This record gives sequence, structure tokens and C-alpha cells, in this order.
Amino acid sequence: MWRELRPIGRHPDSHGYRRFAWTPADAECRQWFREQAESRGLAYEVDRNGNQWAWLGDPAAGDAVVTGSHLDSVPDGGAFDGPLGVVSSFAALDELRARGVDFRKPFGIVNFGDEEGARFGLACVGSRLASGQLTREQAFKLTDGDGITLPQAMETAGYDPDAIGGDGERLDRIGAFVELHVEQGRALDLSGDRVGIASAIWPHGRWRFDFRGEANHAGTTRLVDRRDPMLSYAETVLAARREARLAGAVATFGKIAVEPNGVNAIPSLVRGWLDSRAAEQETLDTVIAGIEKAAQAHAAEHGVELDVVRESFTPVVEFDHALRDELARILGKDGDPALTGLTVPVLGTGAGHDAGILSGRVPTAMLFVRNPTGVSHSPAEFAAEDDCVAGVTALADILEGLISR
Repeated sequence: MWRELRPIGRHPDSHGYRRFAWTPADAECRQWFREQAESRGLAYEVDRNGNQWAWLGDPAAGDAVVTGSHLDSVPDGGAFDGPLGVVSSFAALDELRARGVDFRKPFGIVNFGDEEGARFGLACVGSRLASGQLTREQAFKLTDGDGITLPQAMETAGYDPDAIGGDGERLDRIGAFVELHVEQGRALDLSGDRVGIASAIWPHGRWRFDFRGEANHAGTTRLVDRRDPMLSYAETVLAARREARLAGAVATFGKIAVEPNGVNAIPSLVRGWLDSRAAEQETLDTVIAGIEKAAQAHAAEHGVELDVVRESFTPVVEFDHALRDELARILGKDGDPALTGLTVPVLGTGAGHDAGILSGRVPTAMLFVRNPTGVSHSPAEFAAEDDCVAGVTALADILEGLISR
């Protein structure tokens, strides 16, 4: 499976992945998912929001056990973020069948669409639509960098955008959702464990800072006469690092747009996107307030206007405690790691996931697989084969415990 999926959407120069929603690379990934489902005799379907499902048993019976993740990527992303969870889900099903497990509940594997938000700027679009956290009206306003709207992109890819919207009836049929994911940090590498269980997802959001100054000639305009928004932006980037460090949080300006974007022109507009996350809501609020205050001060100093817009926000997600404890019991063999060779640490994470979006409607849990590099959203992202196999085994153990109870 990994060999088949590996070349799809891989850029020849960066060696990273560019699997953006509703593009040809995304279509190839979706075809791969369908082939994997049908080759296993699973019932394949696409829901109203473009999420792909593969079913063993009748989902209408309710209390279904579902696993999966996503196949899209950030710009020049790594191979494991998302796809590891989908590949592992199919591999875990193969393992369960080899064990002769009695499926007492419907079982499903899902590929959620547009999880990374790389094209339209909003993460977890597929799961947000399904759970009602993103309305049809809001979705229709999403555009990519070329001005193409989400409905236009869906229609071009062969899907009906007029059907999108909340899918509560489908989610109500799910009794548990477990998402396996490569760890996006080094906690497991430092502890020496192959797998871990998620406790919570930090509150996080995206803010857009628009610094508006005055375009002018870079060679003839005196420094004292300039209203250069790039200066205010640069000082705000440093302020974000300072505020995050002092609070024990993270804050990153990772995307920027400049107008008129000429080497010999003072910019008229610098637009920067801030991503910030913290373990506590109060801490995150403090960090954002500090960054905005600094940005306003720097803008005023340079005669620049500033607008700050919160484009998305996800509050803290506490995964279902009962399901989390059940995962720990199953993997720890009732607390005896000698039976499995595994200890099972419980980890918080600063990364958002579909499981976090669904948690308000469905009991959800997450399983992490060790990433020795600690790097994610980069071609350097990695998980060793034996750790991936340990993840599949752990996921199969969990699914067997949930399906047969």
C-alpha cells in the first residue's frame, strides 16, 4: 500500500507532497482509497461533503467503530501525516480478519477531505462540514489563491457542491472513532515508546494581520518619508516569538503576501498569517493579546494601518475519557506491559485533527506512532517500519476490543 501511495503528488524538486483538495493529486489519492476498499469487499461510498467511507457491515445498525484519517497534505508536506492513519486502518482490518475476529458491530474506514486546509485556508473542512461546525454558506465563501471557490473546485472534480452540509445522521451512527497519526513531535522518541495515546488537543487558531502602508520607490524615497508595512510586520514576527516563549506557547507567522511585491518597491500591503497554540485557553488569549498590542504599536510607529482578523479557531479538545481509558486498558493488557512489550504514555498535542473536530458529536480517541525526527509538515517527517507495524498492531488490538465488546 505504501509503495502505491508514495509517488502520488510528490514534487520532484522538494520531494515533499502537494496533495491539495480537489486537485488531480487528490483525485489519485481518492481513487487509491476506493481501490483499497473494493479489493477488500468493503461497501464504498462518498458522503455529501466528499468524505470517503469504506464499510464492513451495515452502518445503519448504529454503534459503528470507525478509524481513518486523511490523505491530503500541506504544501511540500511529509509522507506520513494523514496517510499513515489511512494505510494503517486498512492494514489493521487485514490483521483482524487474519485473527478471525467476530465483528459484532459495523466497522468503517474514512478518508476525510481537505484536512490540512492547504488550498482554501481552513483546516478540517470535510469533518467540519459533517459535524456542522462549518455551514454551507460559509463553505461557499472559501476561495483558493487563484480565486477559485470551494464549490467550483468540487464541481470541477466531479462532485456536487450543492449537497454539502451537516451530516448528523451519519455521525450519530458512530459509537467510536479512533484516529492513528504519526506523532508531530519527539515525546515518544524521548521516552523510548513506539505508540502513545492522545489526551487532548491544545486550543489553536489562525489570525491574519494586514499591514497597510504606502507604495513608493525603493531607491528615491528617504527613510524618514517611508510608510513601510514590512518593518511593522517584521517587528511583529519577533514579538510573536517573544510572547510565545514567555508564555510557554507557540506562535508562527508561516505565510506572507506582499503587494506590489517588487524588489525595488516599498510595499503598500504586507499580509501575514499567524498560527498560535497553547496548552490552556487563557495562555493562548494572553499570547494573542500581546502580539496584537505589539503589532499596533509598531504600526503606529511607522505610520501604517493594521487590521487583525481571526480566520479560524478551535478550542481545547479533551478526548472522550472513557474511550481513552479503554484504549489504555487494551494496549496495556490491564496494566501489565510485560504482556505486550509496550508502555502506553498519554500525550497532549498542539496539532489539530479530524478526531478533534468530531469529538463534540462522537466519542473519539487518537493513537500516535513514534517519529524519531520530531519533524512534521516537511519531507523530513518519518516513522520507522517497525514502529509503523507496532502502530498497526496496537490499532488492531484497539479495534478488536471495541468491535467485539
